[in-house]
Amino acid sequence: MKKLLKLAAVAGLLFSAAGALADTFVFTAIPDEDETRLQQRFDKVAAYLQGELGVDVKFIPVKSYAAAITAFRNDQVQLAWFGGLSGVQARRLVPDSQAIAQGYEDQFFKSYIIANTSAGLTAGKELSDALKGKTFTFGAKGSTSGRLMPEFYLRERFNAAPEAVFERVGFSDDHSRTIAQVQSGAYQVGAVNYTVWENELAAGNIDPAKIHVIWETPTYPDYQWTIRGDADKRFGAGFTDKVRNALLNMKDKDLLASFPRESFVPATNADYLPVEKTAQSIGLLD
Repeated sequence: MKKLLKLAAVAGLLFSAAGALADTFVFTAIPDEDETRLQQRFDKVAAYLQGELGVDVKFIPVKSYAAAITAFRNDQVQLAWFGGLSGVQARRLVPDSQAIAQGYEDQFFKSYIIANTSAGLTAGKELSDALKGKTFTFGAKGSTSGRLMPEFYLRERFNAAPEAVFERVGFSDDHSRTIAQVQSGAYQVGAVNYTVWENELAAGNIDPAKIHVIWETPTYPDYQWTIRGDADKRFGAGFTDKVRNALLNMKDKDLLASFPRESFVPATNADYLPVEKTAQSIGLLD
C-alpha cells in the first residue's frame, strides 16, 4: 500500500509538471548572434509577453538554425523568431502555421558583402570580377541574409556556384562570427546581415582599417515571428490574435532596440513567397 501511495504521489507530481509545461507558451529564436546576447534580449521579451498574454512564457535558446526549425516542428516551441528562409522551412513542416509579425525593417532587409582590406577590394554598385579566387564565408547554411540571398546574387553575377568562384567557401554559423573571421583575415570576404554589421560597428567591434563593406544586395523580406497552427487549440480561441497584437503593440524602446527594430508590423505567409522562390531556384528547397 505504501508503495502504491508513493507511486501515486510520483505520478501526481509528474502529471502536475506536465500540466505546468503544457500551460507554458515557449518560444525560441534563430541563433544569428552571440548566444549570451540572445538570452539577455529574449528573456526581456518573455517577460513582456507573459504580462500581455496572461500565460507563463519561456524563452529557450537553440544551437543552430536547424535546431530552431526542429523545435518548432516537434512542438517544443510554439512561437519562433525566424529568418526568412528558416520561417518558410518551418511553416512547410507544421500545417496552418502563420507568419504574424515582422520588424518594420524586415520589409526591406539587405545583406552586405564585406572584405578584409588586405584583399584589395573596393566598394562598388556591382559585384567585381576581383572577387574571383578569394576566400569567402557565409553565415549559417540556413540563413536568409547570411547565405540564401547573397548566394543568389553571386550565382546571378558569375553564373556559377560559389565553390566555382572562390578559392575556399566556409560557413561561420552566425553573423558576428562572420565579421570576426573576415576582420581577422581567416577569410578575405564574407556575407553578413546589415543590422548586425551596424550594431557591431556602433559597439566599436569593427576596425574600419581592417574591414569594410564592398557591396550591398537589393532589398528582400526577412525576419518574422511565426506561430504554430495549433496554438489556438492549445491555448484557447483567439490566442494567435493575442500574440500578434502583443507583438505589434510592443512599444518599449529598450525591447525594440534589442532586435534592433523600429517597431513590428503585420506579416503573412505570402510576404515570404519571394524567399521561397529564391530558395527553390538555387536548390535549397524542393
